Amino acid sequence: MSDPTTHPESSRQDRSRRRFLQGGVALSAALAAGVGLPLAGQAQPAPDDPAKSLGAPLRPYGERAPSAAQGRVTQAKPAERGGSFTPLDETLGIITPSDLHYVVQRGGRPDIDPQKHRLLISGLVDRPVLLTMEELKRLPSTSRILFLECSGNSRLGRPPTPKSVQGTHGLTACSEWTGVPLAILLRDVGVQPGARWLVAEGADATGNERSLPLAKVMDDVLVAYGQNGEALRPDNGYPLRLIVPGWEGNVNVKWLRRLTLVDRPYMTRMESTGHASLMPDGTARQFNFVMEAKSVITFPSGGQQLGGPGFYEIRGLAWSGRGLVRRVEVSTNDGQTWQDASLQEPVLPRAHTRFRLAWHWDGREAVLQSRCTDETGYVQPTLAEVVRVRGQNFVFFNNAIHSWRVAADGSVHNVQV
Repeated sequence: MSDPTTHPESSRQDRSRRRFLQGGVALSAALAAGVGLPLAGQAQPAPDDPAKSLGAPLRPYGERAPSAAQGRVTQAKPAERGGSFTPLDETLGIITPSDLHYVVQRGGRPDIDPQKHRLLISGLVDRPVLLTMEELKRLPSTSRILFLECSGNSRLGRPPTPKSVQGTHGLTACSEWTGVPLAILLRDVGVQPGARWLVAEGADATGNERSLPLAKVMDDVLVAYGQNGEALRPDNGYPLRLIVPGWEGNVNVKWLRRLTLVDRPYMTRMESTGHASLMPDGTARQFNFVMEAKSVITFPSGGQQLGGPGFYEIRGLAWSGRGLVRRVEVSTNDGQTWQDASLQEPVLPRAHTRFRLAWHWDGREAVLQSRCTDETGYVQPTLAEVVRVRGQNFVFFNNAIHSWRVAADGSVHNVQV
């Protein structure tokens, strides 16, 4: 018979048991001191065998477990102007739950009866049409997984400086959108030769109107009524919204009610002054549509705490309005050296892409960054490179590399300037 004190497997098992028992001693001491004991009125822990107690009844609509609750940070202003930010550090995979999708609104959320809602298509067309929701849903439909991003995402100089990735990058989300390709509708009404642009109008109080070039409209734009397998949520444009893949969030007009074919852009408020970008030479960039390649590390990220030196998986999201994400590199030393991260399938055009990199933290201060390259060869720039082109006062379309500092005590901080 072999000696259990010298057998390698027995020795490993003994060490594991000792560690487990030592942890149990610490737990017993904490309980004896009253640490972690439930207070009166609080929910009690589940029994050792849940099968011995009757569970909760079925409900018409599912809900999250209390311990897995997530929420959006909301910044509201007078006249119902403000936004809610997606908790990117808490979401999993590439699909954002509909109720966590970021929201930007300027005139409050309209309350629309879908039975009365109509979509008017008119202007430079042969056969103007007024469509009900029922008629739209009878037409050929498609579903596509696409990201949306507000052009003010990662906006610089927004006081106070955001600490978390939800605050810095939370104005983006990714959903499966379902609806009718707009090209089908336009072919049916007959686009006249002089039409070059389309003006989309929403039903909100501010009358958000945007001009879109007809080439993009006929390519891949959707008139969507579904999101993630259900009807659009009211905050996301119920019952109808425009989905313009890869372009800034503001052109994805919510509560869509009117499409007008025209011969030129209409220079609406949002495209003449609202979303113009001032350049260092005093000129303004207008009709900036495409959201360029971008990425951000979501773990470790601002406000989080590492438990001590050891193995961690650096995780994050990357996306590009020009198509597929081809490569994501990660630096743990403030951009001095870079390593290729693994891209998690599926990698889809104009959708969020998950990336991962194994990292052994040695306990010393580190600055983490990620850098995305898309299928066109475009490489995500540094902040200094963006400022060199657009100046110090640019506000919109910031896709610069972002930095998180991991301090020696494991705390993670936003150090972007």
